[in-house]
Order: sequence, then structure tokens, then C-alpha cells
Amino acid sequence: MSFHGVRGSTPCSSPALFRYGGNTSCVSLHSAGHVPIVFDLGTGLRLWGCDLADESNLEIHALVSHMHWDHIQGVPFFLPLHRPDTTMHIYGPGHIDETMGAAFDRFMAPPFFPIHFDDLASTIEFHDDDGTEFTIGEATVRSAVVPHTGLTYGYRVGLGGVSVAYVPDHQEPVDDPSHVDPAVLDLCADVDVLIHDAQFVPAEFGPRSDWGHCTIDYAVEVAAQSRARTLVLFHHDPAHDDDMLDRMRSDITDRAHSRGIESVLTAAEGMKLVVSPGI
Repeated sequence: MSFHGVRGSTPCSSPALFRYGGNTSCVSLHSAGHVPIVFDLGTGLRLWGCDLADESNLEIHALVSHMHWDHIQGVPFFLPLHRPDTTMHIYGPGHIDETMGAAFDRFMAPPFFPIHFDDLASTIEFHDDDGTEFTIGEATVRSAVVPHTGLTYGYRVGLGGVSVAYVPDHQEPVDDPSHVDPAVLDLCADVDVLIHDAQFVPAEFGPRSDWGHCTIDYAVEVAAQSRARTLVLFHHDPAHDDDMLDRMRSDITDRAHSRGIESVLTAAEGMKLVVSPGI
């Protein structure tokens, strides 16, 4: 898998963010001979599009967690969508009584953006995910509602004996930091890799406890209770520079290992993670 955008809330740029990057949520999954699958369409999507500039007849499947800007803002800047030989399938939740396609039409239209969604040259097909299991090629995909602000999904993808769970935005319970929603635990159970919200340190959580995110401690809690092998800290706060992200991982690594988590990583732009069954 490749990490193209790892930041939460808003894209940001500073020399102090150089090592981990400032683009928002976008992670692609690759397996030889299989169509690419991508988690979220944040501004990191533009970077992935540059990598695919010379590819033709692309078929891409996107799993969108929710409709907040930082998870969909990269769409109009994704180069393959400006070619007629590209097909993108977009799965995810709508908004209240609005389909996902209708929500995208509102998001990408004047005066907020100079062109409409229909002006893109590619073929884009929307699939409103109702929480049922489905397949993409040989991959099995499951979704579950995750506590956040507004309807939000987490995803689990199984392919070639490897499982990856993606929970980028997760509200930590205010009064019971050991409670994890049963649907989230089921989604993440025994995964090889859990990519999880880790936006705050504990001291930051109090005044932000209704923002829909969680602490690094809660990310460990979810990973430990679900028996994930590898925890990838994700959705970094815009105010957290490289040095702070280093400290955050260092602060929880020993605790994570003591609770059975084999590895803790901090997601970084350009990071590639190769996962094999049982490794």
C-alpha cells in the first residue's frame, strides 16, 4: 500500500512538516494483477495521479469514508479523471437524504469550483454503500458506521490472505476511553494493518472532545482490543510538526507492544508498506 496523503482537517505546508507531509487522506492498495483500490480522495490523490500520468485504460475503485472536505478535495486534481479512458467507481455514504453522487455535485460546482463534476472527461460511477459486504475483483470489502460527526464509514479490505482496516476519523468516548463500538471492533478484528485516527495527544483532547477524533492512546486501545498486528497512526493534526509526530509514536510504542500490537508506524507521504500473510 502507498500513502499519498496522511494529514487531517486541512492540507498544510511548512518546512517543519517535510518528513510526514501535509496532504490530506489518501491511501492506495496494490496487488499484482488486481485493479487498484484507494481509501479516500483527499489532496494526496493529486500526487497519486502524477504517478499514474502515463497509465491508460485505468479502472480505479475508491472507498470514501465520508464527505468532509479533507477526504474528497483531491478529485478535480486527479489527472486520470481528465482522460476519457479512465473509469472510477466511488463507494461510500451519502448525506442524510442525499445520495453520494448528489453531494459530490454540490461540492464541485460554481461558485465553489470552476467546473462541474460532469465536465470531467472520465467515466465516474457512484455506489451508495449500505453497509453490506461486496467484492471488487478478488478483494472482499466490508464497511461499518464509525462514531464521528456525520455519517462516516470505516472499511476493511481482504485480498490475497491479507487484511487492512481503515478508520481515519473516530470519535473517542468522552467518559469511557476503554469503550470501542462493537461494530468497529468487528470491522478491525485480527487485521494485519489498522490505519487509524491519531489526531490528538491526551492533553489536547478536552477542549476538542466533540470534534469527532481521538487520541493516540485511543488508537492503541482500538488496535489492542481488535488484535491488530500493525497500527498505523494517521490523520495527523495540522498543528503537529515532524518532531511532535516522532514523539507521539515514541510515547505509545512500548505500551502498544505490551498489549500485543507487533508494530506501530506513523503514516508519512510517500511511505510504502508491503504486507504479506503471516508476516
